[in-house]
Amino acid sequence: MFILSETPSIANKFIAEMRDVAIQKDRLRFRKNLERLGELFAFEISKKFDFEECIVQTPLAKTAIQVPKDNPVLLSIMRASLPFYQGFLNFFDHAESGFIGAFREENEKEDLTINLGYCASPYLQDRVVILADPMLATGKSILESIDVICRNGIPKHLHIASIFAAPEGIKLLESEIKIPFTLWIGNLDQKLNDKFYIVPGLGDAGDLAFGPKI
Repeated sequence: MFILSETPSIANKFIAEMRDVAIQKDRLRFRKNLERLGELFAFEISKKFDFEECIVQTPLAKTAIQVPKDNPVLLSIMRASLPFYQGFLNFFDHAESGFIGAFREENEKEDLTINLGYCASPYLQDRVVILADPMLATGKSILESIDVICRNGIPKHLHIASIFAAPEGIKLLESEIKIPFTLWIGNLDQKLNDKFYIVPGLGDAGDLAFGPKI
């Protein structure tokens, strides 16, 4: 598991702004910080790809450079992940993309039910897949999304990227996912509260990015 904030960098500024109750009211900045962190994650994840030598003709000579062999598939769990996903797409601009609609069922008291109502995914067999969801709380939405997308083929490797994660969600994923995967976390938070929100977290990322839902 990779935790971005363990090494101090500009990423911590973006994470701090997303948490700050005054700054996070600026939806444009909130979405931009999601996008920026998607770009930083894309850079870090790319280091784990397989590479091959490419010969490039410059105006003066030919030169060799190592470039990725794999073009990843990007999967976005809507709606909060859309700006986060855009950061990945900015770097992997030729990637195929898939979209998953998942939301919490309301009025749950003792457990949390995820409604997975939409999935559009390309063929995934033996592909490198990046699943982007900025909030890893219980882990149930990610786990159910994986079950659905694997109907379109089993990825060669699955990279799961979340900016904020609770230990409970990480534990569930590590115990239940049966395919090769790597967790990429921006910040490991303390816990889930009794409403299954991440503490300290930041609130509802979808509402902060796009406005409250009814």
